[in-house]
Amino acid sequence: MDGQDDRPPTQQLSEEECWKRIEAAAFGRIAVFAAGEVDIFPVNHMVDRDGPDAPALVFRTAAGTKLLELTIHSNVAFEVDGYTDADAFSVVVKGEARQLERQSEIEHAETLGVHPWAPEEKDRWVRIRPTDVRGREFQR
Repeated sequence: MDGQDDRPPTQQLSEEECWKRIEAAAFGRIAVFAAGEVDIFPVNHMVDRDGPDAPALVFRTAAGTKLLELTIHSNVAFEVDGYTDADAFSVVVKGEARQLERQSEIEHAETLGVHPWAPEEKDRWVRIRPTDVRGREFQR
């Protein structure tokens, strides 16, 4: 093999294309600083295009380590990725997470249709206000 790769170079996705990929993803991963180290948790999410800092990410969680650490270290990264036989992509959103506490915010979040896969009760809502949205795709 001579090291030549005839595929087109990796392409950057527009911010709108990134949001479309996030919306189409069944789940994503949130990276948080927890218990003195970075940890990654899968979450079911939705994109809120109507809230005060739209578009933003919303997910449900239970009380526990993830939620506690988000209140202490609110800077997070969220990622979705995917592939087909022809191509692959990755989208990363960096932002500030906060637990929704006002009843009006919670009622709005409940209209978004977030349905966690895990059987445990997920009665807390978290919103990620994005500060950076980037994505890329390439042919496989």
